[in-house]
Amino acid sequence: MTDIQIERRPTPDSSLPVFSQTHAVLARIYAARGVQSLDHLGRSLAELLPDSGLQGLDAAVARLVKAISAGESILIVGDFDCDGATSTAVAVLALRMMGAAQVDYLVPNRFEYGYGLSPEIVEVARQQNPNLLVTVDNGISSIEGVARANACGMDVVVTDHHLAGSELPAACAIVNPNQPGCGFIAKSTCGVGVIFYVMIALRRALSASGWFEQRNLRAPNLASLLDLVALGTVADVVALEHNNRVLVHQGLQRIRAGKARPGLRALIEVSGRSQSRLVASDLGFALAPRLNAAGRLEDMSIGIECLLTDDPDRALELARTLDELNQERRGIEQEMQQQALQSLARLELDETALPVGLCLYDESWHQGVIGILASRIKERVHRPVIAFAPGDNGEIKGSARSISGFHIRDGLDAIAARYPGLLHKFGGHAMAAGMTLDAARFDDFSAAFDEQVRQQLDEKALTRRLLTDGALSAADLSIELAEVLREGGPWGQQFAEPLFDGEFGLLQQRIVGQRHLKLVLMEPATGLAIDAIWFNIDTALWPDTSVQRVRVVYRLDVNEFRGQRNLQLMVDHLEAISA
Repeated sequence: MTDIQIERRPTPDSSLPVFSQTHAVLARIYAARGVQSLDHLGRSLAELLPDSGLQGLDAAVARLVKAISAGESILIVGDFDCDGATSTAVAVLALRMMGAAQVDYLVPNRFEYGYGLSPEIVEVARQQNPNLLVTVDNGISSIEGVARANACGMDVVVTDHHLAGSELPAACAIVNPNQPGCGFIAKSTCGVGVIFYVMIALRRALSASGWFEQRNLRAPNLASLLDLVALGTVADVVALEHNNRVLVHQGLQRIRAGKARPGLRALIEVSGRSQSRLVASDLGFALAPRLNAAGRLEDMSIGIECLLTDDPDRALELARTLDELNQERRGIEQEMQQQALQSLARLELDETALPVGLCLYDESWHQGVIGILASRIKERVHRPVIAFAPGDNGEIKGSARSISGFHIRDGLDAIAARYPGLLHKFGGHAMAAGMTLDAARFDDFSAAFDEQVRQQLDEKALTRRLLTDGALSAADLSIELAEVLREGGPWGQQFAEPLFDGEFGLLQQRIVGQRHLKLVLMEPATGLAIDAIWFNIDTALWPDTSVQRVRVVYRLDVNEFRGQRNLQLMVDHLEAISA
């Protein structure tokens, strides 16, 4: 496992007027994340960015207005991950709420058609005879698919957030904050956020035309879909800059108030979370994996139907199916991870000899799980990792995960330019990407990838850093501060959840749930005993009864059990301190 360097964030000025009514620890944390005004802290819907900067929005809305007014058939073409599922659900529900007569969806099966609006999926779409295709969370790279749809007499509106290539599809409208020339400043808006903005603009246009009045319809409250927007935004691990924080906060507020859709309530139930105390990390680590399991192992339609249904019983039935698929996914992933680690061990490479850009392939690996495998191995060796699984016709499919300092899609673009024909296709963004190449060219690609990564990352970049918010006093190790921090979110990518470090005595340690370490720590100044838990530990190293003092990197949490509420430290890292 790679070395870990614990660093404390610089101590900023937290005495600004904006923090005058804020707990001192939370003020310090906000200041360390660049908060300098109330504008950065506001979380009301009134503070959402206006959509005026979204290039292509007017054209997309005009085409949708035409489709709804004429009673045309609209087909939503989604993606097979959580962002794609929530994007699909938001589009279908919003259009139906606005009186669209014919709305359905289609999600490519990843094992048959791959990602996006391919020519093959257009042929499947033709069977439903739609007038208009609307892509969500995909489409910006679907040059051939859009061309095929146009040739078949189907218009296409692309809504996406992935990075554009050198050529754009010939759609009748493209809404993507990351397309060239788009002035919308919230570039980290994910697929579900983009389609939510499109639906807001569509409702405004329909209201202005008198559509709702003429048909005696009430203009829908699209805020009722914010629970889905929050889930997709957190699941896609986009930066929680201010606009995304507003979306996530508002969605969480609806969920906590009991106003979530039946499917989300069911997913919360099967994952054992508390609806009234749900936080952003629950969306990312409990609900999203269950939805994603459908797209990884079977058909994302199971997840989308769970989000769409208004029947609580049907929602719970589907959520239980998703939970079973997630358990199956975990088993497959664990087996693949063991195989990957054994492969590394057989190579007898130490950390310095490992490729800087690491590619792994096994003929037995499952296409739907290689993304998680790449993520797990990346966390272990702290370098960009691509995991490959067999595809069709002699091809292999790869899923990449990167670390800070290496933009994975740009890296693949550079490889494609330097070695024409090596990559059949690829796409993605800074931290994650997918690609296809000939199995016979795996070694060639592995060398090219390592070469590309070495050009951009040095040894310092390969050392995993844990940035903490410093130590807490004994008085701040409290349920009260844990609650303050919980409500101070939402926390997430680039607005990191508060993380602290400190030295403690180690009173007790035992394994629970096979791979989790339950601890009792002692705060040295007061002798206070504090519960802690460390998930998914290396059982070859822990428990270690010889260790009496430890340095711990942790988050504050409240453990509720049988009506009792106690402070609990959620351990991110622990290391022994010699006497």
